Amino acid sequence: MSTRLRIGHGYDVHRLTEGRRLILGGVDIPWERGLLGHSDADVVTHAIMDALLGAAGLWDIGHAFPDTDPELKDISSMILLERTVELIRAKGFETVNVDATILAQQPKLAPHIPQMRENIARRLGIDPALVNIKATTEEHLGFTGAGEGMAAHAVALLEKTTD
Repeated sequence: MSTRLRIGHGYDVHRLTEGRRLILGGVDIPWERGLLGHSDADVVTHAIMDALLGAAGLWDIGHAFPDTDPELKDISSMILLERTVELIRAKGFETVNVDATILAQQPKLAPHIPQMRENIARRLGIDPALVNIKATTEEHLGFTGAGEGMAAHAVALLEKTTD
């Protein structure tokens, strides 16, 4: 029996640090700190990529885009998302929708979410209405609540379009 719909979950976390830009959903957000990582450390896009790869049965972003690859140093996660879409399409899948939550004490992210949705939808080749992004604080609890880092969860639904 072949399953036409597949769901995947993704999670990512990065430490906040001085001297880095804060990039979330492909949006450069003005703030005093950014996320530390080998690429641009776009935590929400990384969670979405992991959800897509998981739904397609393709491991995770660490396998697809290892942080030991010097060509990926400081690369835009929007480029990595495009490459992820190529990988899932090669397996015969198309994205139905994605839903993500960013966990960050600050800065306020609501003004930037519409552009994040646009950026991600464009790379996925779907309508922005099919990309949902939310942001929440953790009421000063844990590493995100203490402002030490940010995390994101995402789920993605894929449909098998070719066999």
